[in-house]
Amino acid sequence: MIKVGHYFHYVIAHFGYIGIMIVLMLGIVGMPIPDELLLTYIGYQISTGVMSYPIAFVFSLIGAITGISISYLLGVKLGLPFLRKVGPTIHITDKRMEQTKTLFAKLGPAVLFICYFIPGVRHVAAFLAGANTYGWKKFAVYAYSGAFVWIFTFLAIGNYLGENWMMMKQYMDKYRAFFIVTFIFLICLLTFSWYYQQKKK
Repeated sequence: MIKVGHYFHYVIAHFGYIGIMIVLMLGIVGMPIPDELLLTYIGYQISTGVMSYPIAFVFSLIGAITGISISYLLGVKLGLPFLRKVGPTIHITDKRMEQTKTLFAKLGPAVLFICYFIPGVRHVAAFLAGANTYGWKKFAVYAYSGAFVWIFTFLAIGNYLGENWMMMKQYMDKYRAFFIVTFIFLICLLTFSWYYQQKKK
């Protein structure tokens, strides 16, 4: 964890907000980068006054949106055979792909919203959406709003934890399953509520 902290410090010290944007973009595309911890660290830096919250948020959002858009376009252009061929080199396994397909079957495009909170799945969801010819507008609504909530959440956590920002790793490992199930339940509840309202109209 100390090495991770040094890495984040190096990125921010040498590349600033542009470095945050690039690292998050690469992480979303599929590079083995602990994106949540990076955002938590940025939140910590905001709490100390080293970084500006609005600027950090904007550059983080640009990085996440760019990364997930690249994944979507790769899915549109190259399809599933490419993902199966290249996936193992960027830690995208058949198990992750099957897990994401199952989530798509159960939740539809809402997966693009929650995928940020499920490491491994977020690297696959946008690619599968592109490969399965999801329309750009549908993709953008769910994927970009998900990026907004994801970034806001982890910047807030880092800001709250302050110097104890590395505790986020322990919380993630211990309570990940609980958070995922809770988040999926909330999405299902919101989707059902929206569908019910539409049906009444």
